[in-house]
Amino acid sequence: MPIAHIHILEGRTTEQKKKLIEEVTGAIHSSIGADKSKIKILLHEIPEDDWATGGITKREENQ
Repeated sequence: MPIAHIHILEGRTTEQKKKLIEEVTGAIHSSIGADKSKIKILLHEIPEDDWATGGITKREENQ
């Protein structure tokens, strides 16, 4: 049972997240032959204040 954890910034629409889940599921299925019903996708939505690169949060970067 493959499990994929995907970390993304908050703010994507439900439709965007659904498309991401469908495409990642398809990629796992086609690359290793896993049964789609057994593939788990976990989306972790991270707030801009909790996502930082080089000590700068994403919120600060976008200001």
